[in-house]
Parts: sequence; C-alpha cells; structure tokens
Amino acid sequence: MVMRWDAFLSAVQERGEYSSPKEAERALRVVLALLGAHVVGSERAELAARLPETCALVLLNPLPAAEPLTAERFVQAAAAWIQGATDETAQWDVGAVLSVVADAADEDLMRRVLLQLPPGYDLLFGRPQPV
Repeated sequence: MVMRWDAFLSAVQERGEYSSPKEAERALRVVLALLGAHVVGSERAELAARLPETCALVLLNPLPAAEPLTAERFVQAAAAWIQGATDETAQWDVGAVLSVVADAADEDLMRRVLLQLPPGYDLLFGRPQPV
C-alpha cells in the first residue's frame, strides 16, 4: 500500500525531530534524490511505487552520481546538499528519511535494495543485517 504524502512527511518530521514540515521535506528531497542515483532497475521502480507520488518523482529523477558511494560518503553528500548541515546532522537526516522509506517497503524489497548498495547502508535504513 502506498503511504500518503502527509503521513510520510509527518513520519520523517517525527523521526528527524524537525521543527517544521518544511525542514523535514528539505531533508527528504535531498536524501531521496541521492538514493535514486544509487538504486537502479526494478528495485528503484518498486520502491517508488510504494512512496507518495512526490517522493516517487524525486526518487525516479535522481541527482547525478559519478560513482557508487559508501554509506559514509552518502551521508557526506547529503551534508553537502542540505544547507547548513554537518556530517553529524546529515547522518540524522539520512536516518530519518531512509527509516521511513524502509517502513514503506517490505522485507524482500529492502533486501534487494541493500544488495545493490555498498556495505553499511543497512544501518542508514535502520535495518541492521546480520554479519
């Protein structure tokens, strides 16, 4: 089932402890655009289909990526795109957004998404994988 925009944004705002929906949306758009550049094929399309239309459009029209990013570099890239962010605050932003994305996906889809990404992304999604 597709999450509604207001529910998705509210969940991100709550997890990120943002003071306003605008602040949550700013993080959401950056993180989804970065994620869209690193998840490809049917997994990206399936993930987009589970998100509100606004989120799906951001995910399907990603920021350009020259190379795959490690989880640490993903956070650093988010920090570079979010005005006033540091690596520490971007870690929080990424976790808030990706944990809500993971809630919208089922376990099988998350497993396939994580297989496309370098090690460490499981923690960003709030879904630690056994070693």
